[in-house]
Amino acid sequence: MRSMSNRVEDLESRVEELEATVRGLTEELVESNERIRELEADDEAASVEPREIGVETDRSEEKEQVDDAVGDIIVA
Repeated sequence: MRSMSNRVEDLESRVEELEATVRGLTEELVESNERIRELEADDEAASVEPREIGVETDRSEEKEQVDDAVGDIIVA
């Protein structure tokens, strides 16, 4: 009987270790996800700022102008 109680104690100890590992990994995952969200928000803010101050232009208007120019062929 002693060997069975040792086995149970070993298994319970192992379960406690694994539960602690899972808790630690879960905390790290939550922290990593929060950090990713912060970085994505910073990245979005950085990409929006130039447009807000007029540094970047709307490329769709430029493409339309180029497309219109291609249709106008002048023969001399």
